[in-house]
Amino acid sequence: MVGQQIGRAMGDYSDEFISIGIFVGLLLVSFSREKDEDEYISKIRLESLQLAVLVNYVLLILATVFIYDMAYFNVMIYNMFTILLIFIIRFHFLLYRQKKSLA
Repeated sequence: MVGQQIGRAMGDYSDEFISIGIFVGLLLVSFSREKDEDEYISKIRLESLQLAVLVNYVLLILATVFIYDMAYFNVMIYNMFTILLIFIIRFHFLLYRQKKSLA
């Protein structure tokens, strides 16, 4: 315990830097403009974000009911990233499916 406090005081902030890097990267990927940005892409973006928030909170409710102690803390840490991950996956999947249907 004392070693962890000394390590933190000495400047071991790698977890924080990694988390910030992941957040910034996911935000850049999530909200970067598409080459052909139009109303349909905006609609897909909004629907994907709505579904991501809904799925994220359903997973959070299930985790609250079924997971306890430190495992729940780990779920909460991963839960910070799931909204953006679900959004990115669904948004780019729908864009891929749309481009495939047009070709």
